[in-house]
Amino acid sequence: MFNSAVSGTGQNQAQNIRVLVGSPTYRGGAYALDRFLQNQRQIQQSSTNSELVLATVEHDFAPELESLLASYGIKGRVLLYEVVKPPYARSAAWNVSGGRERIRNYLLSETDADYLLSLDHDMVYDWDIIHVLLNEVRGYDIVHSGHRVRWSDHPIAMGAGCALISRRVLEKVPFRCFEFRNGDKLDDGLTFELDLIRSGCRVKKGVFLHIDHYIDAEKVRSIAPQPLGLPRRISTTTPFRYTILRLSLLLRRDISSMLHFAVFRLLSFKRRLTHVGLTDRDSE
Repeated sequence: MFNSAVSGTGQNQAQNIRVLVGSPTYRGGAYALDRFLQNQRQIQQSSTNSELVLATVEHDFAPELESLLASYGIKGRVLLYEVVKPPYARSAAWNVSGGRERIRNYLLSETDADYLLSLDHDMVYDWDIIHVLLNEVRGYDIVHSGHRVRWSDHPIAMGAGCALISRRVLEKVPFRCFEFRNGDKLDDGLTFELDLIRSGCRVKKGVFLHIDHYIDAEKVRSIAPQPLGLPRRISTTTPFRYTILRLSLLLRRDISSMLHFAVFRLLSFKRRLTHVGLTDRDSE
């Protein structure tokens, strides 16, 4: 399993900080659940002051998830929730945002956890993820570590799929989503980001971890810790992100995802040009 270097002192300090690891979970997306739970067992062995909470809207799936937690020896529990959405809503984003909101409410009302580590259950993370992100979050309210998106090996997402969020933030900012009547949406990660900016929260973004994002049971898109290039440093700044998210609301379009797709197209075009150039030179 992955390994990131963290000092022994940092690990000892992290043991005194309570972290709730939370992930919305549904049967249709559980193709990597075994890998995720194996990973979570290693994370708990590394960070003994953590607990895993899975939230599902599927009542018949909850007992199976509880059995899996027990069989893997994972400390945690399964939460049930109901999805509340407008009559016209069709997007599955409501299920995910409802799960994250259920976990947020559980943390605030039933635990004394200092942080929520928000994860997706189709990803596998460095086993010392908690130590790494606790080190990165110093001086900030929330830290995001980027991962590959499912539809491309190039654009990097920095949403709720890997975020360490302080209790102070969770007390002010809920998880929610927007779905416009035209069918477009802003998912929980984008709306949470907008609310963070509006609340004046200190946000840190980067690629601090090795993360495998499973597309299905076998295919995976991976990323390793790396510095952000200049374009991404600019595109993750608060003024830029706030402008894009506000435009999305005004235009009722997910401008953020459209930019991700545009970057993917540009990178693909650049690779094709590079390949053609190399082929031409080889033929001379």
